[in-house]
Amino acid sequence: MTAHQLTCGIEIHQQLDTKKLFCSCATELVEDPGVELHRRLRPTQSELGEVDRAALAQAERRMRFRYLAPRRVTCLVEADEEPPHDADAQAIEVTLTFSALLHAKVVDEVHFMRKIVIDGSNTTGFQRTALVAVDGALEVDGRRITIQSICLEEDAARKMEAKGQEVTYKLDRLGIPLIEVATGPDMHTPEEVKEVAARLGSLLRATKKVKRGLGTVREDLNISIPGGARVEVKGVQELRMLPEYVQREVDRQRSLLLVQERLRSKMVSPVRTDAVDLTAIMKDCRSKVIASALSKGGKVLGAPLPGFEGVMKSPDGHLRLGAEMAQRARMRAGVMGIFHSDELPGYGISPEEVAAMRGAMSIEGEGAFAICADEAGKAEAALRAAVERANMALEGVPEETRDPLPDGSTAYSRPLPGASRMYPETDVKPITITERRMEEVRSRLPELPEEKVDRFVTKYGIHEQQARQIVRDGYEDLFEEVAIKYDLAAVAARTLLSTLPEIQKEGADVAKLDDAPLLKAFAALHDGRFAKEALPLVLKRMSEGRTVDEAVSDLGLQRLDGEEAEAIVAEVVRERQAFVKEKGMGAVGPLMGPVMERLRGKVDGKMASELLKKEIAKVVQGSR
Repeated sequence: MTAHQLTCGIEIHQQLDTKKLFCSCATELVEDPGVELHRRLRPTQSELGEVDRAALAQAERRMRFRYLAPRRVTCLVEADEEPPHDADAQAIEVTLTFSALLHAKVVDEVHFMRKIVIDGSNTTGFQRTALVAVDGALEVDGRRITIQSICLEEDAARKMEAKGQEVTYKLDRLGIPLIEVATGPDMHTPEEVKEVAARLGSLLRATKKVKRGLGTVREDLNISIPGGARVEVKGVQELRMLPEYVQREVDRQRSLLLVQERLRSKMVSPVRTDAVDLTAIMKDCRSKVIASALSKGGKVLGAPLPGFEGVMKSPDGHLRLGAEMAQRARMRAGVMGIFHSDELPGYGISPEEVAAMRGAMSIEGEGAFAICADEAGKAEAALRAAVERANMALEGVPEETRDPLPDGSTAYSRPLPGASRMYPETDVKPITITERRMEEVRSRLPELPEEKVDRFVTKYGIHEQQARQIVRDGYEDLFEEVAIKYDLAAVAARTLLSTLPEIQKEGADVAKLDDAPLLKAFAALHDGRFAKEALPLVLKRMSEGRTVDEAVSDLGLQRLDGEEAEAIVAEVVRERQAFVKEKGMGAVGPLMGPVMERLRGKVDGKMASELLKKEIAKVVQGSR
């Protein structure tokens, strides 16, 4: 990808390890469900009398919200039954420190605003956020990346499940302080996006007051290409996946621009939603989706799409407008999906049924169609959404917010929000930031990542490239704890940088191996409960949900004492005595394989080598 075929900016949201932002509750995620609350949320007008389009789209779904409020980590503030308290002083201090690290201009007074959010993730119907600093910068690989803003805001509630028109949230996460840092649109390759996010992450961790682990940091990507539009991929949690999401969004926008080009070349006009009842034609259809809908009293409705043949799904897979239409239908109407003519016949729908549907809808030439099987009202709403999305293709790429999926693709979420969703928060006092206070903050700035790299090389004897990668990937605190507590610096570096990626390629779910289980594995290694050669096997088993003790037991890795190991090595040498007599001490190398096969994980390689040399020496001396 050449420069400027992609333009991308990042927003990083990092949880702080303090009390909650507007009360003194602990910032922990808990299993206790607590008490239940129920709410419906509606959009409100801005100060100018406008209603935000993203809030309106959420309101049209008419959802109900059920909230679980665990004791100790929630109070009346989260339930919106008590006004917010003063903003947490420590959270403010951390945000000022981070702003100073980025050389940003801190505002004279911090004022909190209300940002309308009615997807249920906030009991109030809005999120509180405050601008703290602007116009910062950082350098990444010799390039200056601008920092447009640094904000302090409250995290949203934790989504637990969605059933029909009801969504359940847990309030333990609601109110956890977040630093939101927004870059300028300065990145032009997928890998550069990852490098910038990694650098920002290392500066956030330098404050020593951020939470760690999956879900504690989330990235929003604002992506566009020439001729396309700004699309926000919201809530990416894994740093390593950033290039994949960026590249896939670039490919999606290119595909939509090609769809636009083909539709314009055929002079296709916007389509009206004229739903046609196809139930009688499809009453004996073998499609499981259609048969299920009809058995419940539903209908099969269709909508003609003149001129759209070949762009909803092309044979080469490059054009997939139909997938976009199906996402809109699912989001708007709550249906399982739609079928479109570019993928038919198929899915149990026969060529004869396709022909009959085309006839019933008077479709000719390059005409296409979409169908939906569900309750009549839902099916009609789904088709309206699908046709609306098809018409958007005539204009190219729509601005929208999309949710990341585990495979690196994305799904439509809602329109991009506008400025209408912000208005002042009247319940939280402004916070004055004096120059004297900033001088104090700057006088005690934490160790920078590059300073940490130099210290790791000098103090722990690891290679500079290893130290850089440890800091970049966010392992610095874990690495240093293992190095200090267990004297395993070299093993920790190799494990974090090489072993974890290797076992992930083999299918291990390394997301389960956060700091706590890794520390337990290193502790067990230090205590001699297995040999370091077995660490990859132990970690792989732990990624399946086993404890370190269970992994050691499952793998039969209980460490042997010297006499037991010596007996096994002697047996290996005895079985190959003729070979040893022929090769002498030259047999050490060839026999290390069989020895380690018997001892791997039970003694370390150095001890096994010494025992093997000792046993071979006995045979050599005895044959003289």
